[in-house]
Amino acid sequence: MDEKKPPYRKYTEEFKLEALELLKGRGKTSRQIERDLGITPGLLVKWRDRYQVVAKETEQAQLELSDMEAAKREIKRLQRRLAEVEEEREILKKQSIFSPGKAHEIPVHS
Repeated sequence: MDEKKPPYRKYTEEFKLEALELLKGRGKTSRQIERDLGITPGLLVKWRDRYQVVAKETEQAQLELSDMEAAKREIKRLQRRLAEVEEEREILKKQSIFSPGKAHEIPVHS
């Protein structure tokens, strides 16, 4: 039989921010806070690892990606770009095989 998964819940930034502030208060464990808020066990720790709370003097506190999460995203972006460049290089190699007289010419666009 098909088991239906509960619907995926999206949480607002404000909700995440308040939950992380509760965790920072250290009055309760992350499990207790998750139970109190009715969120999936382990989710609060994931949010803590993924985001950092940034409070600026003139603005309200807000969430930003943690340095680690930002670095992971940058690595993925660079890996995608590297794959594109490698594919372009292979195409150019094949092109130079089929037209050996023009292998060293640089195309000029006007």
